[in-house]
Amino acid sequence: MNTTMNENDKINKFYAISVSALTFLIPLIGIIAEYYSSNVRLNIGLLGKWFIFSAVGLRLFLAGIKQVFNPEFTAKQIFNLDNPDCFPILRELGFANICFGIVAIISLFKPDWRIVSAFASGLYFGIAGLQHAIKKESGINEKFALWTDLFIFIILLIYFINSI
Repeated sequence: MNTTMNENDKINKFYAISVSALTFLIPLIGIIAEYYSSNVRLNIGLLGKWFIFSAVGLRLFLAGIKQVFNPEFTAKQIFNLDNPDCFPILRELGFANICFGIVAIISLFKPDWRIVSAFASGLYFGIAGLQHAIKKESGINEKFALWTDLFIFIILLIYFINSI
């Protein structure tokens, strides 16, 4: 039995903390702050507002910036790839993430954009999660991406269904 840890078995703490904060903590803070400051009802609309803004908008925008300027991080830390030939593809993924993120960020101020963001980003997170799931070998960082992607997909699906 091999008891030594390889690079794929180590969680990237910065990645895990930032994704957790953007996916869980910031939306919760936004919901609580708005609930107590505006006397709004707790409902799926309030959850969607803050979840789309942070878990989708901020997360994808920041991930996109990271992928554009440092594609090596995504290649090595998420996909366990050590080939610079994939960097241009990851930069393009970064551009897409920036675009998805901007739409979700703007939706904080333009409520009509939320359903569009939930639909498009929901598909994106669902398909990305499935891709992580069907990969035969994945490291702990990719497994973390898998579970957070699928969690976001489920929340966006609930929001979308509730909004139509």
